[in-house]
Amino acid sequence: MKFAVIGGGSSYSPELLDGLFSRLEQIPVTEVWLMDPDEGRLAINGAFAQRMAARHGNPFTVHTTTNMRDAVKDAKYVITQIRVGQMPARINDEKLGLRHNIIGQETTGVGGFACALRTIPRILEVAHAMEELSPQGYLLNFTNPAGIVTEGVLKHSSITSVGLCNVPIGMIMDMIGHTGGTVEDIELDYVGLNHLSWVRHFRKAGKDVTAEVLEAFFENARKEWEHAGTRENMIAAMRSLNMFCNYYLQYFYSTDTVLETIKAKSTTRGEDVVEVEKALFAKYSDPNLTEKPEELSKRGGAHYSTAAFYLIDGIENDRQNRQIVCCRNNGAIPTFDDDVSVEVSALIGKDGAKAIPQSAPEPAIRGLMQHVKAYESLTVQAAVTGDRETAFQALLLNPLTPNAGGCKALLDDLLEVNKPYLQGTFF
Repeated sequence: MKFAVIGGGSSYSPELLDGLFSRLEQIPVTEVWLMDPDEGRLAINGAFAQRMAARHGNPFTVHTTTNMRDAVKDAKYVITQIRVGQMPARINDEKLGLRHNIIGQETTGVGGFACALRTIPRILEVAHAMEELSPQGYLLNFTNPAGIVTEGVLKHSSITSVGLCNVPIGMIMDMIGHTGGTVEDIELDYVGLNHLSWVRHFRKAGKDVTAEVLEAFFENARKEWEHAGTRENMIAAMRSLNMFCNYYLQYFYSTDTVLETIKAKSTTRGEDVVEVEKALFAKYSDPNLTEKPEELSKRGGAHYSTAAFYLIDGIENDRQNRQIVCCRNNGAIPTFDDDVSVEVSALIGKDGAKAIPQSAPEPAIRGLMQHVKAYESLTVQAAVTGDRETAFQALLLNPLTPNAGGCKALLDDLLEVNKPYLQGTFF
């Protein structure tokens, strides 16, 4: 079985491959292909992957390539984890927001919008190549903004695709830390979009433990939100809703304090990650290193491989188990269009992910969901068509962007900064 990673030069790749070795009995991979246009990073990761494989008795062969079509040809599973423009583009997104006195963040607000415009056309190139070269394969997308990118593939490609994020599995692992049990014991009544989600109920072995879990999370809130004002706002929102809130809801429920925190820092998160990655690739280059280094935990990919291979196992072995993924709504969340991407519990099997029907979101959360979903769908349309007016309308709709005049200036700035990556569209 061939397994391909598009974006194989990512610092996450060793984390991903590390999780494969213990699952080869369930997922019998014989070839791993790492594809990346960055030949330097690809060579480092390829050599490290070969050493990791050798340490485990070479259960599969490792191949590297800069040719995407070679990587996806005959692949059963293709994971996309690309970053168009690499870290400089992310840093530009963060600083773009700050220049306009709004939140600059990788996936939320204007940062996620700019990233989506750059990324969706490239992901669709992968999807269309798979339609031709591996039509029975599965495209599993980790690329941010994961929900918007996944919607782009669902609407504009026939390939079977599922979007993934490590936040839901992180919630499950945190809950296990509080209550014990296994992943199979835990069920979350999880509703929302990628990076915009709520947990209405926590169940362990069929028993509702929501009150217990929420109190445990409140006690540990200081670890999640360093700013006292942000922490207080988030706890107030969760107590009123009686729901657990995705970490990223801080950008909507405590916008002013989050912006204050970002402005107070001398570097952006992207600039910090550049330094983390320098240290990581120095480690990866060590010819004596044969397993992932501890420093990888600083990169922010906790449970990354767990999410990936739990999903692949579910598909490969037709488990029909529940997993929280980004997939086509198809009526699962009432009041939302069938063809949009939502992040919900889904049944995972040989046909991919099928969203499990659930009760309609309460008005207290439905309004923000609908608002952000409309922005996301317009963003997909803008990325595919390259239409400037659609891009403006998407920005105007986003809850974290300025008024119409501010959005016009913001879009002009965004398009100029991203001109090298947009291939002549929007101009």
